[in-house]
Amino acid sequence: MQHNLFSDTPKQEPEQHHHSVISPDDLNPAQYAAVTHGEGPVLVIAGAGSGKTRTLVYRMTYLLEQGVPPESILLLTFTRRAAQEMLWRAGTLSSQSCNKVLGGTFHATSNMLLRQHGHHLGFGSGFTIIDRGDAEGIINLIKSSLGLSGAGKRFPSKRVVINLLSGAINKARPIEDLVFESHIHLSEFIDDFHEIRKHYAQFKTEHGLMDYDDLLVNWQRLLAESEQARRDVCSRFQYILVDEYQDTNLIQAEIVRLLANDHDNVMVVGDDAQSIYSFRGADFYNIMRFPDQFPDTRIIKLEQNYRSTQPILSLTNAIIARAEKKFTKNLFTELEGGVNPVVYQARNEAAEARFIVEEIQKLKKQGIDPSQIAVLFRSGFHSYKLEMELTSRVIDFEKRGGLKLTESAHIKDVLSFFRILINPWDNLSWNRILLHLDKVGPKTAQKILAAIKEHDDPVEAISQYRAAPAWKQGFNRLTEALLGMRKDDLSPGAVFDLVMAYYEPVFEKIYYDDYPKRKRDLDQIKALVGGYGDLQSFVDDTALDPPESSSSLDEEDKKRLILSTIHSAKGLEWEAVFVIGLAEGRFPHQRAEQGEQLEEERRLLYVAATRAKKHLFLSYPRELMTPDRKFHRTVMSPFLREINPGLYEQVNPAPTHTPAYSVDYSTGVPPVQTRKSIKSARIDFTPGMMVKHPFFGIGKVKAVPGPRRVEVAFDRHGDKILHLDYAKLEVMG
Repeated sequence: MQHNLFSDTPKQEPEQHHHSVISPDDLNPAQYAAVTHGEGPVLVIAGAGSGKTRTLVYRMTYLLEQGVPPESILLLTFTRRAAQEMLWRAGTLSSQSCNKVLGGTFHATSNMLLRQHGHHLGFGSGFTIIDRGDAEGIINLIKSSLGLSGAGKRFPSKRVVINLLSGAINKARPIEDLVFESHIHLSEFIDDFHEIRKHYAQFKTEHGLMDYDDLLVNWQRLLAESEQARRDVCSRFQYILVDEYQDTNLIQAEIVRLLANDHDNVMVVGDDAQSIYSFRGADFYNIMRFPDQFPDTRIIKLEQNYRSTQPILSLTNAIIARAEKKFTKNLFTELEGGVNPVVYQARNEAAEARFIVEEIQKLKKQGIDPSQIAVLFRSGFHSYKLEMELTSRVIDFEKRGGLKLTESAHIKDVLSFFRILINPWDNLSWNRILLHLDKVGPKTAQKILAAIKEHDDPVEAISQYRAAPAWKQGFNRLTEALLGMRKDDLSPGAVFDLVMAYYEPVFEKIYYDDYPKRKRDLDQIKALVGGYGDLQSFVDDTALDPPESSSSLDEEDKKRLILSTIHSAKGLEWEAVFVIGLAEGRFPHQRAEQGEQLEEERRLLYVAATRAKKHLFLSYPRELMTPDRKFHRTVMSPFLREINPGLYEQVNPAPTHTPAYSVDYSTGVPPVQTRKSIKSARIDFTPGMMVKHPFFGIGKVKAVPGPRRVEVAFDRHGDKILHLDYAKLEVMG
């Protein structure tokens, strides 16, 4: 569990200490106190950029130096990479080996323990972990079998259903509460949701499947319901370290409580001010309640920041100072100098976008690499105007939050073969493979699966199945391939080669329009699987910690400006950060109610602002367009209004930032165009007209779908709908 699966060993330089005793010179006083804490519970409130990873690494090293056996230390994190980096760094510091320290995510650790001890709850060790896409597929099958989907049926989508089922588990709340809170219009379906949940649980049990929620629920059950399992697991782990504790849900907090039942040797590290994942079930109150759950908890605050300049920290301290519930802390730095953050009030979103692009260009002239500049926003669609402005000025950017590699259909196809070899009763994977056969549809696939369901060896049974003449040839080819993949002495890499020998013709036929690009993804999987000694580990890891799509690993991507939602930016840092859309009704979100929802919005802004090292820009438009295309006036976010204006530099629109096109809202009439370089505001575009765009090149106007919008068929880039206020279209001839 310690080896890295989807990336090279972290490239950070090892710590340059090789003595066997940790010195106070290595750490600041608060870090040293946390690292050298003795027995009993300790809560480390680690402010943004305060060296929490360093503290955990040195804590592990300290325990090893004190003679604690490495196998009795458990490190729980939220990403595999975080665990691997900490173990690697502790290994470079310590004279002891970290190979036997168990470090990984909650889900990966649960997977390992359930395979070892699940028999106490009646589970076999051969279960398959399913991801979100698989779960939605099962929900669709159940909806169909219960007659809840089909022509004329108005039933909620698979995504909404799985969100409700998962939300009920992660938030420990009844389905009814979630429906009445966020989906009141679906209240007529509450009985159906309960019925689906029952069938979903039954389906997973029958086919040896567990989803992500099951891993946590069953780990908690294992510790709570089986005295033998609890004794075995708790006696094994005498010291428990938990990273990002503010992101735990109720089940995870209960697991931590149960794990430490006999000794209370728990160190949790986190920051209440960075708890922003309630939509995933994270419970802000876990970190606040920790001292109550573990009496005699020692609380240590890490307040010295190593990332940002003091002017940025003074502003971020002010943002969080008004939080209703918090562990009070005041971040400070010994870094010298720094410029005040900038607050920019823009006329509208287009003007805000232009200001940001101009500031980005100034930063680049100062020598700041584009990849060290990020623009952060509350929701993905808030960057729409900015993306248009960047595109029109031919500035490359990367927008964060793409598909994981294993969410792609062609990768799921290949993994289905692996999953059947491990768990031959995995009907979901069988169904996927059978439907690739010519002349085999859902009904035929279900007939085949029904015939092999009760067999001791489904692969053997399917090879004996009598196929109809219309699809016999393809079916025989499939069964021969599966039997060949089952040979005992095959390495995972050799199995992959056999899978591809069968799958490649199918793959090229199904994905003929873009299979060369998809082929690169398969090459990436081939490289990954080659590093494994057994298929089970590979399949588990692709479900628990899927690799990013290969497109995100492109060298060019690493040099681009970053656009990201704040949720995706947590834990990262940049030289310069822009936080946009800080208008009332947009940030905080207009649906955020008083109380905990509003408080989480405040923490979201705090997370965004603390990503900046040297330059921080906060901007908002004075006018926003509503979904029904009406404009309304806005004011600065209340979170900014609360801050002493002496902590930032206020910049108002200068004449150079006058928008190329804006509406006089008293009359609804556009003014005379002020920037002659943009001709599009005065031209009547008609279908058939040839035009030129600075980025998309030459094209022909296809249609005029609305005011200030034109649809153009470009020679190289296909059809685009452009807004004439930003597009800078030039008429040809």
